[in-house]
Amino acid sequence: MRKLIVLVVILILLLAFVSGGKNFVPDLIQEAPGIPEKVKILTEESVVTSAVKNVGPSVVTVSEQGQTQTTTPFDFGPFSFEVPQEEQTEPQNIGSGFIVDQSGLIVTNKHVVSDPNSKYQIITNNDKKYDIKQLYRDPSNDIAIIKIDPEQNPGQSLKSVTLGDSSKLQVGQFVIAIGTALGEFKNTVTTGVISGLGRGITAGSQFQGFVEKLDNVIQTDAAINPGNSGGPLLNSSGQVIGINTAVAAVGQNIGFALPISVVKDSLKNFNETGQFDRAYLGVSYRIINRDMAVMNELPEGAYVSLVVTGSAADKAGIKRGDIITKINGDKISAQNEISTVISKTKVGQTITVTLWREGKTSDIKVTLESASTG
Repeated sequence: MRKLIVLVVILILLLAFVSGGKNFVPDLIQEAPGIPEKVKILTEESVVTSAVKNVGPSVVTVSEQGQTQTTTPFDFGPFSFEVPQEEQTEPQNIGSGFIVDQSGLIVTNKHVVSDPNSKYQIITNNDKKYDIKQLYRDPSNDIAIIKIDPEQNPGQSLKSVTLGDSSKLQVGQFVIAIGTALGEFKNTVTTGVISGLGRGITAGSQFQGFVEKLDNVIQTDAAINPGNSGGPLLNSSGQVIGINTAVAAVGQNIGFALPISVVKDSLKNFNETGQFDRAYLGVSYRIINRDMAVMNELPEGAYVSLVVTGSAADKAGIKRGDIITKINGDKISAQNEISTVISKTKVGQTITVTLWREGKTSDIKVTLESASTG
């Protein structure tokens, strides 16, 4: 009898192996005589369908209704003139997001909701619409937190996602992306692997306030299209391990996601203070490595390409064209960028910035301010 049981189990495993996994019946359950428990064989297909079933209801679409200015002609005797008028444009789906709390907290990318003159709306996967009560943007990370009122649609409950651990990710790990692709196709699902970790990118436009480079982002070959921004990147357990943020315009199968650890920190600050209480310098920069420094007879460091008006850097006198070589004596390099150093500081802390300007090196005291914006 024992030999028969072993033989049946071996046959089940051989069937799974021969089928190659993907084409094998998902979630296959077999019972062998005399064995009370069930043998469950997981395949890639069943992992994806299970994750989408659990997380799909938590993924939302961000819609925008902007304003355009038109002119209306008026004739007055021999004279004619045009009067400008504001008109509401048709709502457009521009991005994605996901529910992190049933009270109505939603996470998306800052660049998705960056226009202060636009009116945004949330659409759930069952086409229920919610007006945005409050919107909080984090300029030092491409993150925004949206607050909606669940009672706007009585009888409809919001389902939140489960946040995973992005500190344990590995290159080659299987991932799933969900979002409103091209602003039209809701809950589009793509799969792939983690292609790289610890990448550095600049997402969005520096003229919209994205002045701090995004470090330590996740690179993936899971298809991320316009409209996917702000949607979740999942592991095989259906846990959110990143926010889909950007796609390389000149590359193929190259997308990027913010690690969920960054979101957890932002949510913690938000829940404790009601804002993004994070230190903010206010510069956009490009790293000058050793080879570039030698070739151009410049010091190594961070070349300041933009200073945000009214920021801590602007108030301290840092200017475009300066090269920041040290912060608090800590050398700035490709391995130790400004954003990395600033992330270890606190709001209100005074730091010493060593910079090179027109052939001279000097130290400037800078009192860091909060990154929060309304």
